Amino acid sequence: MRLKLIVALVSDDKTDVVMDAARAGGATGATIISSVRGEGLRPGTTFFGLRLEGMRDMLLFLVLETRARDILERIQDAARLDTEHGAGIAFQLDIEDAVGLVTQLPTIQEELEHDL
Repeated sequence: MRLKLIVALVSDDKTDVVMDAARAGGATGATIISSVRGEGLRPGTTFFGLRLEGMRDMLLFLVLETRARDILERIQDAARLDTEHGAGIAFQLDIEDAVGLVTQLPTIQEELEHDL
């Protein structure tokens, strides 16, 4: 079974829409790391040395390779990553091996058979 890791870094107010979009594309779950910080081309605005930018969440999805691109595009659309300045970023990485998926394997196996 070939897997991909999709990493999405979005503002915390977009976490739910990103989760819904990924699930609609076949993601069976996610790990969410809250209150991460990032910086783009230009440093964020400060007020007396305090940053005024909102908090971001990091969402990690382990998905079937056959579903990864569709899920990534759904995340892009839901979070408006290509149309809204500073909306965030999402990318995918190859996964060589994974353990601990025993509760998700029946669903993953069913999706894999469906994709064939």
